[in-house]
Amino acid sequence: MRLRLCTWNVNSVRLRHEQAARFVAEQQPDVLCLQEIKCREGEFPRQAFEDMGLPHLKIAGQKGWHGVAIASRLPIEEAPGLDVCREGHARCVGVKVAGVEIHNFYIPAGGDVPDRALNPKFDHKLDFYEKLTAEIAKRDPKAPLAIVGDLNVAPGENDVWNHRYMSKIVSHTPVEIEAMWALHRAGQFTDLTREAYPEPQKLASWWSYRAQDFRVSNRGLRLDHILVSPGLRDAAFLDGKAQSRIHDDVREWERPSDHAPVSADLRV
Repeated sequence: MRLRLCTWNVNSVRLRHEQAARFVAEQQPDVLCLQEIKCREGEFPRQAFEDMGLPHLKIAGQKGWHGVAIASRLPIEEAPGLDVCREGHARCVGVKVAGVEIHNFYIPAGGDVPDRALNPKFDHKLDFYEKLTAEIAKRDPKAPLAIVGDLNVAPGENDVWNHRYMSKIVSHTPVEIEAMWALHRAGQFTDLTREAYPEPQKLASWWSYRAQDFRVSNRGLRLDHILVSPGLRDAAFLDGKAQSRIHDDVREWERPSDHAPVSADLRV
């Protein structure tokens, strides 16, 4: 069975549930992981997701900020918790679908100053990565595990529009990149989108709202990721290669999120 897993920082699910419905109709995801839903659980537009064929929901909401949700075509089961946010924000939700453990994260952006001592938001971001890495290190790498979401780090030189410039900017600083690679090592993760589009191809999933035409300015960052454990690698490499893509056309829609959805197909 094909399991199409998608992640999307939707930047308010109540504003964009109609866009979600269009995306679901066009791309037929089996599991849609949303970040920055920006609402409490009771405010989530459940009926809209039931109508689009994703009736099984797990929601971690928060008033006005953050918030994550997983909407599935298939029944969901509970998954062991990986809530590592020291501030108690709604930034993580996990489920099991078709035997696959899926954890959906909205990792802190980290503010503007890349200094732990001067910027509590940046310290929180790195603390989040450190706690998550420690938890992942306890897991059996042979278990089928996917870590997805807006991880707020663009790790590679070709995951940013200008490596030299961005290396001083939060999201691509050396300390953040090392934090992400530490997480990769702990879980022995495979980055499915980069596997599908190897270096040196430029990739991005986020573009600032400041640009009138994001394609012309082309100052994107790849902040949204689908990572899988060794236990899912064979399932992810259909016909010998990863099937993953960034749906950047969604960024062209009217009043879009600043993030584009990312998808990957698994055989389960």
